[in-house]
Amino acid sequence: EGEGGEGEGEGTAAPGFGVISGDCGVLADQLLSPDPSTFENHIDFGLEGYVDADVDQLTDGGQTMEAVGNAGGNSLQSEVFAFEVLARCEGATLLKTETEIVYDTQGKITDILVEIDGQKGGVSVTRAVHFPFDQPYTLDEATTLMTRKLSDIHVSTADVSAGDRWVKQILSIYAYDQASADVAEQAIAGIDAQTRGDTIVLITVSDGDDAFIY
Repeated sequence: EGEGGEGEGEGTAAPGFGVISGDCGVLADQLLSPDPSTFENHIDFGLEGYVDADVDQLTDGGQTMEAVGNAGGNSLQSEVFAFEVLARCEGATLLKTETEIVYDTQGKITDILVEIDGQKGGVSVTRAVHFPFDQPYTLDEATTLMTRKLSDIHVSTADVSAGDRWVKQILSIYAYDQASADVAEQAIAGIDAQTRGDTIVLITVSDGDDAFIY
């Protein structure tokens, strides 16, 4: 499972929408580590995917995110389900949504502020997918995206206010399939250490009817 270490993902996810497998219950120690780490899990949305009527199956934090919305664009569902995985696997609680986090300088922003085991973590969310879906996700496009996201994490970390300051950030990557996840992990591994920083990377492969994420 990349740098996260094999055999660590023994935790069991709490019930909720979608079946989670793979690395779970592994991030609390990583938030206090000076080193980067990479983990991978899966969420299976079944044959019918997620629709608005399923909102009552989300965690309290996920329901709040659905109600509040985000700063724009079509990324809300990937952000909601990035939080759902963290809540159900890592016991994360939602502290602030994207539009509520306070910064000293206007610039790059992160998507979610959470608390895991008493520590604040910032969560930046992106998606490893090629459009159209039936064409492969390439290493070049993955490297470009992941370099930008990891660079943006440094900026938002420097700019966040003291009241909302996290100990480190989690880059949550939703991958359209296992092949896309593998390319994303390869891209992350090839990025220079300064850009990589101490960021935790969590790659979540979405299975089943997952088009709503993308």
